[in-house]
Amino acid sequence: MKNLYQDTIVAPATTPGTGAISIVRLSGPDCFWIVDAVVQLTRGTVSDADAYTIHFGKVYVIPSGAEGEASVSPALLDEVLVSVFRAPHSYTGEDAVEISTHASSYIVQELIGLLLKAGARFAEPGEFTRRAFLNGKMDLAQAEAVADVISSSTAAAHRVAMNQLKGGFSKELARLRSELLEMASLLELELDFSEEDVEFVDREKLLGLLDTTRAHVDRLAASFHQGNMIKNGVPVAIVGAANAGKSTLLNALVGEERAIVTDIPGTTRDTIEEVINLEGVLFRFIDTAGIRESQDAVENLGIERSFRKLSEAEVVLGMLDVTSDSEDLAVQLALLGQHWNGRFQKLILLLNKSDLMEDPIYNKNVSVINKFVSSFDYKVDILNISAKKGQGLDALKQRLLALEKDIIPNQDSTFVTNVRHYDALRQASSALLDCRTSLSRGIPSDLVAEDLRRALASINEILGTDLLDPEVILHSIFRNHCIGK
Repeated sequence: MKNLYQDTIVAPATTPGTGAISIVRLSGPDCFWIVDAVVQLTRGTVSDADAYTIHFGKVYVIPSGAEGEASVSPALLDEVLVSVFRAPHSYTGEDAVEISTHASSYIVQELIGLLLKAGARFAEPGEFTRRAFLNGKMDLAQAEAVADVISSSTAAAHRVAMNQLKGGFSKELARLRSELLEMASLLELELDFSEEDVEFVDREKLLGLLDTTRAHVDRLAASFHQGNMIKNGVPVAIVGAANAGKSTLLNALVGEERAIVTDIPGTTRDTIEEVINLEGVLFRFIDTAGIRESQDAVENLGIERSFRKLSEAEVVLGMLDVTSDSEDLAVQLALLGQHWNGRFQKLILLLNKSDLMEDPIYNKNVSVINKFVSSFDYKVDILNISAKKGQGLDALKQRLLALEKDIIPNQDSTFVTNVRHYDALRQASSALLDCRTSLSRGIPSDLVAEDLRRALASINEILGTDLLDPEVILHSIFRNHCIGK
């Protein structure tokens, strides 16, 4: 796909003021002479410089308010280093220049202003990566991975994004695309000889190939669930009765007063979410409204939302006040049991206020809890904690980390983390299922081939191959990239 842009763009590639150095990036056919118009190299010019070389230079600017005065001497703005990249061996596949300055927002703004006056255009969000895609430096899936690499905050998220950026995901898609093209070409060939009633591919063999290909597509689509957790955090719902200590636990885990804590039941009326990094693993904790009977319509909406968040969580933390009445505790456990799905969710019962274990009601409550646990065929963890005093929190964190390894067992596999990719894979799977159904029913080859073409179009959409409306699709994808990338 050829780059339609013939102008030169400029943007900061780093955030000014956050370190010792800032980088201003240019890309396009005129970038060398534009930089020559702004930067005075100690030796030679950028236009004559060899590729992959770095040169020392100075940038001068007319003092503010003195523009147009012939007697005014330019003032030194900064001493810079200029890195030269020549097409096609650059990030964008175009001639490109990176100017390293001191990390001052004033310097960066003035330098970009000079480059704009010299003929550059300020880059749109993600335009450098967009040009890299259009110039064939990477496919669309790799281009989208650039933003994920930049935003990755854990080792696992970085590993998944780097695998996609290096083409791991694209290689799997290319293999699928090749299989679909082979099947489609055989069916298309049959159409050319339709009058001779010739079959170029055994129908049973084709059904087998379809099943294998669809299983591959479905496996990739299914990985989105785990990939989303690696990228955005394992969802952990904190549920329990009002005043059981849920908000106190969230605040203790976060290390700040994130949720309001009072002795008034029903203080939390909506869910509060906070992402926490535990030893390089992201967990998205969700503090929910207290589960209890209430006459307050707003609070009841919060309770309904609590059950909905519970059903969406991978891990459920059941907060229990071990000093509460045993009958109330049994009701809370019964409600929890009705909404917890042991087949797909992990449950940890947290016996809060464990520092009051000598309370005579404690043993009776433990019996109620053990009876609840024994009623399930699934493993339930039980931990003693004191959210207020921070007791047992280390044990809770270690248990969460152990559960994460069960939830995402092989983090070196290829994971889908992009909603657009997930939707395209589902569409491809649906098209392959239609194709199989058509074959099984003896539908004519031209209609079967049409289903295959739909599946192929979905895979092409991920890779950016043969896009039907590239401008609309590319604008949607790259508008969320950062400026300068």
